[in-house]
Amino acid sequence: MAKPMKTPPAYAPTSVDHALRLAQILQLDGVITVSAAAERLGVARSTAHRLLTALVYRDFAVQNDDRSYRVGPVLALAERAQSDVGALRAAALGEMRALVDRIDETVNLSIRTGRNVRFIASVECGQALRVGSREGMVFPAHQATGGLVALAALSDEELAQLYAPGDRGDPAEELPDLARLRRDLRSVRHSGVALNLERTERGVVAVGCPVKGRDGATGAALSISMPSVRYSPKEIKPLVAALTSAADAISRAL
Repeated sequence: MAKPMKTPPAYAPTSVDHALRLAQILQLDGVITVSAAAERLGVARSTAHRLLTALVYRDFAVQNDDRSYRVGPVLALAERAQSDVGALRAAALGEMRALVDRIDETVNLSIRTGRNVRFIASVECGQALRVGSREGMVFPAHQATGGLVALAALSDEELAQLYAPGDRGDPAEELPDLARLRRDLRSVRHSGVALNLERTERGVVAVGCPVKGRDGATGAALSISMPSVRYSPKEIKPLVAALTSAADAISRAL
């Protein structure tokens, strides 16, 4: 049975509608210029530029060297089946809340999309001084705890291909020192966890481990984040034990 034709909502904010249409255009066309965006939306170039700038700020778009715009890491996430992400969140949230109750620190779940890592779930702890929710945020994979966990699952050849110098679409993107990154990833593989001492953000320490799918491959990363003032090397062992136990439970649920 055919679905009824959609009608625009009576009070939809024009700017919101324009931004959503631009996101759709980016997904369909791949690349768009300010002039083309203005023409497609029927708005002034200045308006199109502001909308695209907002999409870049929220990681829905990335500006190219020639000032055109392409799909950003948030929209790239759509390339993964949404049902898979939904199933992962559903399997993880209960275990994440239980882990927060146990350790009283913030817990995050992230997945890698290309050279970025995106936080798809976050459960904050109840302490006054705490690391806030990172849900929806995108970071370079080589700088983030979950990203290091995901990158550690790659071979040296896959890593070199991922960070090929000539494959930098965003001129502002900083590629990692591959020699140093390989050393860091060897440590992650050896220990089974990634320890992030203020690598992503000053004042934040995190530890993460893989969440594996049915095929045994790393599909996501579970991490604990805390203010650096509460970090002590002596506390890592019980934290890792609690973290890996929760990650194993999520893996089994998948």
